[in-house]
Amino acid sequence: MAVTLINPDGLPKPEVYRQLSIATGTRLVFLAGQVARDAEGRRVGEGDLAAQVEQAYLNVATALAEIGGSFADVAKLTIYVVDWTPDKMPLLGEGVARAAAKLGIDPVKPITLLGVAALGEPDLLVEVEATAVLD
Repeated sequence: MAVTLINPDGLPKPEVYRQLSIATGTRLVFLAGQVARDAEGRRVGEGDLAAQVEQAYLNVATALAEIGGSFADVAKLTIYVVDWTPDKMPLLGEGVARAAAKLGIDPVKPITLLGVAALGEPDLLVEVEATAVLD
């Protein structure tokens, strides 16, 4: 595996993400933000943050599988959530957990979570951008 995740001493040790990723692979992959669209471009989970998070994570995994990678190769995620408030955290967690269960993965990665006013299309509630490292 090209990515090792750690929570170093001297920093908080959150359960839902890691503070650092150490990448030792040879291919750096920058994945465009993934949203709640299926392979045919149809909307998934309109108005449902958890369903949209799940689909965005599944799309990240699908894109990486196409190039011989997997979610285990993700070094960092950036998650953009429309009108973020802390009370949305359970829905975010639910979507991540559902995707993790479907993919059989550990979804814990270094993550930057950003609240935004809007995304590229009005029905989108979340966008997940990934950086991965593959051997």
